[in-house]
Amino acid sequence: MAAELFPAKKLAPVAPTAVQQFQQQNVCNNNTIQGCNWQGLYPSIRERNAVMFNNEQMADIHFVVGPPGGTQRVPGHKYVLAVGSSVFHAMFYGELAEDNDEIRIPDVEPPSFLAMLKYIYCDEIDLCADTVLATLYAAKKYIVPHLARACVNFLETSLSARNACVLLSQSCLFEEPDLTQRCWEVIDAQAELALRSEGFCDIDAQTLESILRRETLNAKEMVVLEAALSWAEAECHRQELQPSIENKRLVLGKNIYLIRIPAMALDDFANGVAQSGVLTLNETNDIFLWYTAAKKPELKFVCKPRKGLTPQRCHRFQSCAYRSNQWRYRGRCDSIQFAVDKRVFIAGFGLYGSSCGSAEYQAKIELKRQGSVTLGVAIIKYFSDGSSNTFPVFFEYPVQIEPDTFYTASVVLDGNELSYFGQEGMTEVQCGKVTFQFQCSSDSTNGTGVQGGQIPELIFYA
Repeated sequence: MAAELFPAKKLAPVAPTAVQQFQQQNVCNNNTIQGCNWQGLYPSIRERNAVMFNNEQMADIHFVVGPPGGTQRVPGHKYVLAVGSSVFHAMFYGELAEDNDEIRIPDVEPPSFLAMLKYIYCDEIDLCADTVLATLYAAKKYIVPHLARACVNFLETSLSARNACVLLSQSCLFEEPDLTQRCWEVIDAQAELALRSEGFCDIDAQTLESILRRETLNAKEMVVLEAALSWAEAECHRQELQPSIENKRLVLGKNIYLIRIPAMALDDFANGVAQSGVLTLNETNDIFLWYTAAKKPELKFVCKPRKGLTPQRCHRFQSCAYRSNQWRYRGRCDSIQFAVDKRVFIAGFGLYGSSCGSAEYQAKIELKRQGSVTLGVAIIKYFSDGSSNTFPVFFEYPVQIEPDTFYTASVVLDGNELSYFGQEGMTEVQCGKVTFQFQCSSDSTNGTGVQGGQIPELIFYA
């Protein structure tokens, strides 16, 4: 699951150090160093400590790490471990220290325990998607704060709609408020993607409740209901129950009332929820009355629609104009590159419309990372009323944009009428707490650039 939820990447790859090369050349079968003067080869205490990592030489403690059937015996050196962790110091030198030669640690996976020891011995951080959560658990358990911070940073850079719900659950467990906030930003802005992700079904009931209570979820309520029922089916399997509609309702418990069914469109309710069997007959009747009757019954369900998120607009031109021969569209591309200084989610673009009265355009909008990786595409028709206003066009889902990387926003317009175009473009625009930078794109074949043209606005959530 972890490999699917997080990109399979590591921190910056490190070439084998002199210490590692020495170990490879001088370790015999029982994991001990050969040679009588290896200490003299290394000028620093860090390098000499690194030689002792996972090494039987002078080991005065052993750990049996992992659950039954998957254990690994790991040698350790009390002094080095005590210097790196206050928990190990208390275990080996504290008032309640026990004189054991072997310590069993069934709740930590061996690769994660070794990753923590590698940091303590070698001052090296080696994280990957498969083990980062388990390594964070080990770093928290043994109070190794700098390694824990590195794990959180890794998770933040790997954060996406696919894994945000799982990470929200874990961040609350590990009491990492900054990571929790980053997760909420992704879940709110890309709610429908997050709710439809495979990882959503793996969250605990408490996290499910917190998501269903969320006022700023940017999702249709029908999607929220479908996600809750998918979670309930997975929970039935976890509890070894048949995934019947009755058992799904059972495992959802009072969380069912956090789904804002009365806020749905009447058609969605009548043709979907009312016929799904998830509601009792009385609940179905009461909600129908709530839709249609002047005197509405009291409901256990939350009735108000969610507020969602308010989109922001980054406007990059200081004025707009029109001329008798501009801005014309013949299937050519208008494009601009941009970068931001913090994570945002691009919902769509604001485009200029006709300068010759009302007209309809078809727009193919596209968003790419570094000009090559396509992140979002949509084909939309929009109607312009002949004013110099901008007209919004949206992607199906908001697109996650990472800081300090250039992205390319493009549009190909199809329409008979000339349009307004922007002038006096700015290379840098401050929108609330987000700074946008703009530069010309080589994809632009219709004249749009920093100083003028189309795509006057980027519509985003922050």
